Amino acid sequence: MSVAALTTAMAVAAATVPNGAPAAAASFNFESAAIGPGPLEIAPEAASEAPLPFMLAQSTALPPSTEPAQSTETAKSTDPVQSTGPASSVPPGPQAPAPAPAAGQKEIVVTGRRASPDDPLEELNSESFKVVQEVDKAIVAPLAFAYEDIVPRAIRKGLSNFLHNLGEPVVFVNFLLQLKPGKAAETLGRFVINTTVGVAGLVDVAKRKPFKLPHRSNGFANTLGYYGVKPGPYFYLPLIGPTTLRDFIGNRLDLLFLPIAIGKQFSRPEYALPVAALSELNSRIEFDDELRQMRTTRDPYVAARSYYLRRRQAEIDALHGRGDGTVPVIAPAPPSSRPATVPTLPAPAQNPPPRR
Repeated sequence: MSVAALTTAMAVAAATVPNGAPAAAASFNFESAAIGPGPLEIAPEAASEAPLPFMLAQSTALPPSTEPAQSTETAKSTDPVQSTGPASSVPPGPQAPAPAPAAGQKEIVVTGRRASPDDPLEELNSESFKVVQEVDKAIVAPLAFAYEDIVPRAIRKGLSNFLHNLGEPVVFVNFLLQLKPGKAAETLGRFVINTTVGVAGLVDVAKRKPFKLPHRSNGFANTLGYYGVKPGPYFYLPLIGPTTLRDFIGNRLDLLFLPIAIGKQFSRPEYALPVAALSELNSRIEFDDELRQMRTTRDPYVAARSYYLRRRQAEIDALHGRGDGTVPVIAPAPPSSRPATVPTLPAPAQNPPPRR
């Protein structure tokens, strides 16, 4: 038998071994091969026990096969371990998930406040709001509540009536400017009755029977808004609080007109400072509920700004006969254009039938 015939026989035996058979389990039995003058015959048990490395080495002498041979580079690329050889054409597998933050680390959540066209100085106003709130918690609120606890309610009410009566001339003039003579006459009647019968306004006699003349607030800021003057930019100022450019100018006109109406002595510091302090304490007590609601919101500054702008617009709308001038502290959510759909689930049976 020639060497070529023996090589061909060994290659045929290698073709009969399945791919991926463990090489360690194979062994070659030379005695089982019958070599004769005719074609080479190999016993089946010899073919299945041929050593795989030996057969792979001999397969290089065979002619090219019609089936695509598997390259050893492709086999390497399927291994999960990255190879140092050239890049493979096999698409990469799924990316590993990002590692979770280590223990003790905090995720940074970036939040922002939507810019308002009515508040161009929002950053400065927001800082002023924070300072005023800290001063209110530390000084103004304790003084206001101490004033409420120490001073009897009758005296506090009398002082509040006195301050309201001082502002009646300003209310009267602005109702005239707004072409509302009926309300202007009622305001003038209130001022005369409370100043004379009500002991300089300490007792609000005009609101009782038989007069029934209610107190109304008004000022030059309302008159400017009544005639179409826009609010202008929003400000939050120390010692003044929330205001707009229009309201700031109107309130300064009120203060200038007050000494002309009731006497120059009220423009002196010995009169103006106690009046301003009492007015601030009374306003802080009356405004406490609204302030508490604002502080429970996610952004108290935005809530305070929204409430002030909505309330001022409502007061000006009331001068035109639209609404009563009151608004809720927290603005209601706008109605959705598309109602939310609630999935309906079948109700569970009260007495389910027994299983068979």
